[in-house]
Amino acid sequence: MTNRNTNNNCSFLTRFISAIAVVITLLLSCSILHFSDAASSTSSSVHTNNWAVLVCTSRFWFNYRHMANTLSLYRTVKRLGIPDERIILMLADDMACNARNKYPAQVFNNENHRLNLYGDNVEVDYRGYEVTVENFLRVLTGRHENAVPRSKRLLSDEGSHILLYMTGHGGDEFLKFQDSEELQSHDLADAVKQMKEKRRFKELLIMVDTCQAATLFSQLHSPGVLAIGSSMKGENSYSHHLDSDVGVSVVDRFTFYTLAFFERLNMYDNASLSSLFSSYNPNSLLSTAYYRTDLYQEQVEKVPVTNFFGSVMKTIHTDSAYRGISGKDSSLAKSGVPSDESDVVDAQRVTSSDLEKQVDRPDIKVVKAL
Repeated sequence: MTNRNTNNNCSFLTRFISAIAVVITLLLSCSILHFSDAASSTSSSVHTNNWAVLVCTSRFWFNYRHMANTLSLYRTVKRLGIPDERIILMLADDMACNARNKYPAQVFNNENHRLNLYGDNVEVDYRGYEVTVENFLRVLTGRHENAVPRSKRLLSDEGSHILLYMTGHGGDEFLKFQDSEELQSHDLADAVKQMKEKRRFKELLIMVDTCQAATLFSQLHSPGVLAIGSSMKGENSYSHHLDSDVGVSVVDRFTFYTLAFFERLNMYDNASLSSLFSSYNPNSLLSTAYYRTDLYQEQVEKVPVTNFFGSVMKTIHTDSAYRGISGKDSSLAKSGVPSDESDVVDAQRVTSSDLEKQVDRPDIKVVKAL
């Protein structure tokens, strides 16, 4: 009787161990398949659209430059072809209407006051106390409440290239929001992981202008992600110059030299990401710009900056000029503008007056066709 019970126990234990081994094998297989699917989706999907999420996290008048930083990038990506409906703009304060502003309804990034960044064509999606860590993470992951309108959502997909720009005050693995809460590096990494799993982007470029910006990228592990920071761990990120008329600094050094790089380009330019990276001089920045490329599959020397800061240009091939096009497309065809590019033309029209005030290089190279 004892031998029979012993045999039964051994048989049960053997079956139990075998079942556990099968479960472990299945879990490992699922993990491998999931990782391979995530990696393959980055390489197999086609780049079809561009989005930009631009975030100023600072309140108070003395942080004027952070709003100017964000509005400057907003103007740049619009000039290079990303339409307003594909830009999420988050401004934690309204410096244009601040009682201390000597120039009401105006924001400048240079003491010469040649360009009003606020203008008539700024569409702010999240302002004031709406700019929170929670809302920022909801924008990235798409986990909105039903009442949130489409205009405040990042409606990207697996063919999207997304530019995420953030500026404010930060430290070792955190970025402050509203001077009252913090976005931690693991919060950002978890949101990017969710985005990748939900196929909300093909490639993502994260650009951060803050003190110790590089530390915010330490937890990132998702494929298809590039990161650029204005400073290394232990380094500060400095303002560029003071506007004595406004009374505060109006732009940060990292953003200032980023803008200087882009003002030489137009939406057709083939300048590479590598050329952007190499344009940052530590002696000018007073800090060391940091680039993380280990999660990115492409060679940055061959990737145009307009892949993230501009729009996707489509070319329509026809046997004869616009024959057989009707309806809305026909009216656009008469003006020589394909319907897919109408939003780009609108963006050009909106910023034409601003362009006259800037120094642009007129040479046009190759229009990328997808």
